[in-house]
Amino acid sequence: MCGIVGYTGFQDAYEIVINGLRRLEYRGYDSAGIVLDKDDKSFAVAKTKGKVDDLVGISEDLKGIAHVGMGHTRWATHGVPSDRNSHPHLSNDKKIAIVHNGIIENYDTIKTMLIGKGFTFQSETDTEVLVNLVQYFMDIDYTLSFPEAVRSALNEVYGAYAITVMHEDYPGILIVGRLGSPLAIGLGDKEYFIASDASPFVEFTKEAIYLEEGHMATISLENGVEIRSIKDNEKIT
Repeated sequence: MCGIVGYTGFQDAYEIVINGLRRLEYRGYDSAGIVLDKDDKSFAVAKTKGKVDDLVGISEDLKGIAHVGMGHTRWATHGVPSDRNSHPHLSNDKKIAIVHNGIIENYDTIKTMLIGKGFTFQSETDTEVLVNLVQYFMDIDYTLSFPEAVRSALNEVYGAYAITVMHEDYPGILIVGRLGSPLAIGLGDKEYFIASDASPFVEFTKEAIYLEEGHMATISLENGVEIRSIKDNEKIT
């Protein structure tokens, strides 16, 4: 099983994400990675085959550089355990980052379409296909917002997933979605946590939303948590 951790708030995102990944090690994994949305609105990424300790060994210089970030522990499905197949994955324009649990069953068909549109791929994963599909929807319709593009992409895929996505042009915002794989949102005081289960954030808050099947959420400090149906965009109260 894979593990997801995400954070937006006032604390050091690196420490929150790394400690959260340690608490998800029980789920089993073969690689780990982290992406931080730095205060200068650019991504810092570190990922590696191996354990969370190996990730820390190549990423300790990222401490204190961001208040928004997400991390992942991967159990290989599409693509062997390797640095390049580890999450997070970036879109071709490097503006969108994603971590993903689950399997996208029709990824090969979508990948073929995207290659025909000029997209290139650095990994063997179905996850990289999904993040580039989000970019594709934003490229073909400049009026489409980031959350709308994520919803459009999710409506094109089949399978099971829990995802967390960030965009350089939407600083401080995390988008999450769930179909067939669990995901929890921890509600703190001027901060929000995301994880595959509540263990990464129990020391910070006892309040949580467990995202329901077929729902996605846009999370920001300014607007809180807005939950909508992936299928029809209906707002969930």
